[in-house]
Amino acid sequence: MQEKIKLMATVTISKKEYQKLVEKALRYEYLRQGLQEDIFSPPPTQNSKTIVKNFRATGLYTEEFLRSLERALKRSSYFKK
Repeated sequence: MQEKIKLMATVTISKKEYQKLVEKALRYEYLRQGLQEDIFSPPPTQNSKTIVKNFRATGLYTEEFLRSLERALKRSSYFKK
């Protein structure tokens, strides 16, 4: 005996629920794209002075943060002084 399964072609949801679903879909897509990239690849430069200089040039970071970054890079065995 073969049973037929009926599927709804249209689903009605509230606007608020729709917005939540769209937001989740966008987050998922952002995460998926991020995971496609090689997140474990080394930085393009090992020169800590160049890195700090590039951060400073953006104008987005405070001097306190830049000093902290510089100290952290100096402690790292990966980056050249």
